[in-house]
Amino acid sequence: MPHLSSRILSINGSGSDGWGVFYRARAMVAAGEMVTELTIGEHDIRTHPAILDAMHRAAQAGHTGYATIPGITALRDAVAARITRNTGIPTARENVLITPGGQSALFAAHMACCNPGETALYIDPYYATYPGTIRAAGAVPQAIATRAEDSFLPDYDRISDAALAHGAASLLVNTPNNPTGVVYPRSTLEDIAHAALDHDLWVISDEVYETQIWEGAHLSPRALPGMDQCTLVVGSMSKSHAMTGSRIGWIVAPEHVIEKLSDLATNTTYGVPGYIQDAAVFALAQGAALEEEVAAPFRRRRALAMSILEGQNVVGHIPSQGAMYLMLDIRSTGMTGEAFANALLDTHRIAVMPGESFGAAASGHIRLAMTVADDSFAVALQTLCSFAGMLIPSDFAPA
Repeated sequence: MPHLSSRILSINGSGSDGWGVFYRARAMVAAGEMVTELTIGEHDIRTHPAILDAMHRAAQAGHTGYATIPGITALRDAVAARITRNTGIPTARENVLITPGGQSALFAAHMACCNPGETALYIDPYYATYPGTIRAAGAVPQAIATRAEDSFLPDYDRISDAALAHGAASLLVNTPNNPTGVVYPRSTLEDIAHAALDHDLWVISDEVYETQIWEGAHLSPRALPGMDQCTLVVGSMSKSHAMTGSRIGWIVAPEHVIEKLSDLATNTTYGVPGYIQDAAVFALAQGAALEEEVAAPFRRRRALAMSILEGQNVVGHIPSQGAMYLMLDIRSTGMTGEAFANALLDTHRIAVMPGESFGAAASGHIRLAMTVADDSFAVALQTLCSFAGMLIPSDFAPA
């Protein structure tokens, strides 16, 4: 009997991934129960009607056949202009590959940067697909652990030690960060750049949350000295324009990398539908105003959350500086993130993600997606804090 490849069998690794709470919550909803879902990063608004109109017009006009690889000229030019404007690094269409979403871009980037069996580094906590994506590309994932006490920020020594120990080929970073909500400061990005240059690493920079900044400013590693030739930037319309289902993203990289990634696209995805690319051109042309409209609900809810969290001393929080998430510290309860999330779901029908879903470094934490209406979000967070207060051991001494 034929057998499946070891590559595909190993994509998800082994052991619990902490996503059982999410699947339980979805089963409850399917059974008719009322559950407040604060699990995944899916907007509670949908794609703007004007973007859908542009998509419809393009389809009706006949842009439904095979589209150009590596993307239609108008969209590559629009992305290049946006990157140039936002980062100050001259970027041309030859530096841009259009992909079916950010996830496809992550896979393609690792295919370009890593030989089979080479080590690909990534930061723990991490977006849940990172290690599986690396395995799917034939590389070996290696997490670099960070600490809650350091706001889960990596530093030069941790990256350098891991690169030396494992002979790494690449380093995947994500800012604004999912799951922590942290925006990497310049000092952290300079550490990343120095380590990459010292150890000849490709940096794969996942910047899909770049339009959701609540404190500070977004800085791309590609904009730092010497980094434009060793950085691949992953971008997407999913979060910035609430176009999650449209599957429209990009990679920005040196021209010779884009040439080879175009070969990969020809033999894998064969491009992105033209009418969706036309809609993306329209969406980008609306500028920052539309991006802020999409980000506004999360900005409000983040402010709501800060006011609620500041009124209690049981649940800690990592500084929420960007993205649509909160990372909350529930170690005072003596419970793991997974145990707390299951108990919260059973008791109050509130679904959150255990920190363990995103790596060992986030054990004892939970992640909330700020993806329900403001009033429902506020009630859920207040309930969570009260529930945590009932669980703390009698000898707990708040800081």
